[in-house]
Amino acid sequence: MKEMSTLEQLRHSCSHVLATAVLRLYPKTQLDIGPPTENGFYYDMDLDQKLDASDLEAIESEMKKIIKENQKFIRIECSREEAFEKIKGFGQERYKSGRLKDIPEGETISFYQNGEFIDLCAGSHVSYTKKIKAFKLLSIAGAYHRGNEKNKQLQRIYGTAFESKEALADYLEQLEQARARDHRKLGKELGLFTIDNDVGQGLILWKPAGAIIREALTDFITDELRAADYGIVYTPHIGKLDLFRTSGHFPYYKESQFAAIPERDEFDKVAQSGVSAGDYASQLESGEMDGFMLRPMNCPMHIKIYDSEPHSYRDLPVRLAEFGTVYRWEKSGELNGMTRVRGFTQDDAHIFCTEDQLAEEIKGCLDLVKTVFQTLDMADYRVRVSLRDPDSSKYVGELESWDKAEEALLRIVRELGVNYTEEPGEAAFYGPKIDFVIRDVLGREWQLGTVQVDYNLPERFDLSYIGADNEKHRPVMIHRAPFGSLERFCGVLIEHFAGSFPTWLAPEQVRILPMNDDLVPEARAIEKLFRAAKIRVSVDAVADKLGAKIRKCHVDKVPNFLVLGRQEAEQGLVKVNSRANKALEGFKTPKEFLGELLENIANKTLPDPKD
Repeated sequence: MKEMSTLEQLRHSCSHVLATAVLRLYPKTQLDIGPPTENGFYYDMDLDQKLDASDLEAIESEMKKIIKENQKFIRIECSREEAFEKIKGFGQERYKSGRLKDIPEGETISFYQNGEFIDLCAGSHVSYTKKIKAFKLLSIAGAYHRGNEKNKQLQRIYGTAFESKEALADYLEQLEQARARDHRKLGKELGLFTIDNDVGQGLILWKPAGAIIREALTDFITDELRAADYGIVYTPHIGKLDLFRTSGHFPYYKESQFAAIPERDEFDKVAQSGVSAGDYASQLESGEMDGFMLRPMNCPMHIKIYDSEPHSYRDLPVRLAEFGTVYRWEKSGELNGMTRVRGFTQDDAHIFCTEDQLAEEIKGCLDLVKTVFQTLDMADYRVRVSLRDPDSSKYVGELESWDKAEEALLRIVRELGVNYTEEPGEAAFYGPKIDFVIRDVLGREWQLGTVQVDYNLPERFDLSYIGADNEKHRPVMIHRAPFGSLERFCGVLIEHFAGSFPTWLAPEQVRILPMNDDLVPEARAIEKLFRAAKIRVSVDAVADKLGAKIRKCHVDKVPNFLVLGRQEAEQGLVKVNSRANKALEGFKTPKEFLGELLENIANKTLPDPKD
């Protein structure tokens, strides 16, 4: 077991104090687990009544009393039989007995006691409760026992703790900023996307404003792809089961995919024969029955495009790209706005090349990812080289192929001078990969872009090209996606910019504010000029005071707005204002401002830091 840091010990101790307080207030509570986490701690509990945020204050108050009592944390080791008796003795059999059974034979079994509370626990903890100087309960959520939707849903109380009140205050301020930037909140306020239960959880409905951002991103990356000689392709959202059997997605990816769909003729036969649902599913899985599945990845489709015609070494590399929508069966408890969904579109591409071309192609992929991050002001990122876990059975392919792929990837990142960390067990099931993990303005990490080297799928699909020796050779395959998922990327981007997008991405780039109704025709003429230049522009023709119109521009996070008064109209000018600077910036003709705006958009200028 990994030794806990001082902060982890503090947070783990806090989870025990939380459980002590809950049992004092709600004595019939059954406890499950309460570990420390990266940012705090939680405890899963089975209570007769449903708690809400108002109950946290009373629990927190009781925790402070326990801390003031300065209870000592005492470790107690015992045999397995004694442990069962202890659990029974303090009335916590419902979940703790199962947790005790999880402990491997021969491993030390221990409890920790503080005051009247005793808990099955490996440790470790601070010495006394008074060591806890700064903590805060944060929220309550539902959590299935052992993370299984078939089990009972428990109540999870989240909290955090730090070694000083100052560190706690900084963290709570960061949480407030995160709440203000929450893409779900801003997505609703700015009309970017919605999720509807009648459509399905985890399935994003892009509204017109959000679709503009998505289209601007896809246009941006498409221009980069065209310049790098990628061929754009389109493929179906569904494919035959045999295709995904060959690739390994079915059944190796079974837990993360939607249920298979039968061929219509096969379905009719089953319906008439009265075969049970279990037999029906078994026949689909075994291949006795033909069927389809929603694609979990795009690669098998691109492989079939490559394989649709012969290739010479002179044709390579072949680069195929697609904004391909894929589907994953994520558990409902893991769904989170746009960042964890069941249907998402990848800026996916697959490169088929020779081994000699591999280094240069990977460099091109890495350069593309860096271009994306630099353009969008995401300069704070780290590179993770995800490798195979030799003790896991989730990977497909020969060990020799894995060794070649991992050696190639590590050699290339070293040659390119990339700072990276190696993380065994994080590879895709068919090959190792480079993941780009960005840190946003609040210090949170998100895994976005990825580049993967694959010797396995070309082997599984028997891909080939004719070499200079006129013999067949096996190409190497590279999977790459700079954005990763457009849904996740946009969710992260909303929070990164707090909804204040750079002008080139903003759904509404300019708003014109006439000061009275008589000036609306002049405002419409300026609007027409801007629309002709493909600027996303509107006129606020509502009969309202100028101050209210300006406030609405800031609420709607419009990057540029133009104030049109009678004097300005007579002189052919507008007062220019930006989202970043509430003071009027000066007078310009509409054409002058339009020229500056077009240059700003062409250069993909980033927002002012004051935004």
